Amino acid sequence: MTKKMIGGLVSGLIVLGLLVSNAPAKTLKIGMMGPLTGPYAADGNDIANGVRVAIDVINEAGGIPGFDSIELFPQDTACDPKQAVAAANNLINEEVIGVVGAYCSSSTIPASETLAEEDILMLTPASTNEKVTDRGLPYMFRVCGRDDDQAPAAVKFMKEALGAKTVFIIDDKTTYSQGLADGVNKSSQAMGLTVLAHEHVNQGDKDFSAVLTKVKAANPDILYMSLQNHSSGSLMAIQAKRMKLSSKILSQDAMFHPNFISVGKEAAEGVYVTFGFTDPSTPAYKKFADKFTAKHGKIGAYAIYAYDAATVLLNGIKNAGSVKPADVKAEIMKLEFQGASKAIKFNEKGDSGSSYIAFKIEGGEYKPYWHPTEGFYK
Repeated sequence: MTKKMIGGLVSGLIVLGLLVSNAPAKTLKIGMMGPLTGPYAADGNDIANGVRVAIDVINEAGGIPGFDSIELFPQDTACDPKQAVAAANNLINEEVIGVVGAYCSSSTIPASETLAEEDILMLTPASTNEKVTDRGLPYMFRVCGRDDDQAPAAVKFMKEALGAKTVFIIDDKTTYSQGLADGVNKSSQAMGLTVLAHEHVNQGDKDFSAVLTKVKAANPDILYMSLQNHSSGSLMAIQAKRMKLSSKILSQDAMFHPNFISVGKEAAEGVYVTFGFTDPSTPAYKKFADKFTAKHGKIGAYAIYAYDAATVLLNGIKNAGSVKPADVKAEIMKLEFQGASKAIKFNEKGDSGSSYIAFKIEGGEYKPYWHPTEGFYK
């Protein structure tokens, strides 16, 4: 080979190298929606951090072929329907492939309709209202449970485990809390419990003395507290304790958060909460918990579901070798694995099943207390 040929070859390789190095990096864009500010910010940031951990895990495993990086685009819904629609439009403009969110059902439902117009996949880790997946949207998935499973489980717990005969129901008129409270009302009547009253407070209220006075006068076996978030719940529990209510308190999955205990303190002790069962002994849970706590501290209720939702979305894209919605959905429907939160397998509606049990707060911890089919935990 002549010097001229060698020189030409070297020059060609240099040019090729420059072309490769100057090629634009290909980024996989993933959206997240939730309340990042306001009274529900703790839950929204838990969701965002759960997604971040899932991205870290898949990057450690080699990432997704065809993409140099995965970028998360968080959007604040503030649990407001109008802001949620605006957030969905922002994510459409960012050209995200899929979205993990939202938190409040009242945000998820309108936002999902906006995303559906562009065939963007949405996986909610927290919205339990039945309508989320009952509307037939082709790219809507839910990793958490459903209210029409949680409500009967709650009533069965009241009747069989606590021996209750009467219940007083309170909700704050949000899509999630009132929908669940209505379900508890209906299930109570079906199972033979007497509903003494079903009262409503306003979202964001801080003084519950009026409604708690009614509860004290009615003296129910159970006060069923269905509120949108743990800040309001801890305040109601504190005020109930000050008024020396003798009724046992049962609440829902929104109260399954470390902040409910840290704010409620003694008033939180003895409160019962229904939430999906998670087995902390599984390798999937341990892997998630180790990574999450090392980077973000205490694990909030929906961080684990957000992690699983993002894991489903990212593996759906990876397995499809495509970002086309239909291709990704087809791969998601094939998935069947032990997630960090529970076993994951989606049905035709996009639901992954419910696993509600009752927890009791003891010693500042949520302790598994009762299972709908297996009875009391030992």
